[in-house]
Amino acid sequence: MSLLTAKEIMEIIPHRQPFLLIDTVEEITPGVRAVAKKCVSYNEPFFQGHFPGEPVMPGVLIIEALAQAGAVAILSLDENKGKTAYFAAIQSAKFKRKVIPGDVLMLETEIVKQKGPMGIGKAVAWVDGEVAAQAELTFAIS
Repeated sequence: MSLLTAKEIMEIIPHRQPFLLIDTVEEITPGVRAVAKKCVSYNEPFFQGHFPGEPVMPGVLIIEALAQAGAVAILSLDENKGKTAYFAAIQSAKFKRKVIPGDVLMLETEIVKQKGPMGIGKAVAWVDGEVAAQAELTFAIS
């Protein structure tokens, strides 16, 4: 059973369809860590052009989904409610496995450093226990 549904996620972060890239939040420690899930469907609009005949979820959208998980963690703190977390940098992004329709993408982002409105999250996405992508994400809260 999920901890937060898409409707509840939208009460924390400003993202909406078709750009809300997490379906549920499975675990959360406000301000510290969130684990979210994305059930990747063939009906995702990006599969129409990426790539015809061999649908692959774009790596940048996997990174965005990881950032959304991190945003749920950081924006669930009382002092950040109603704010937005923006990308400030992406470091050390690596893609290890294709994400295709039918995959259940697990997204874990841990906030490892924060000073004022800036912070860094360590993010890992996996499918069936296998790492699909990882990155260090820097964010700014406004």
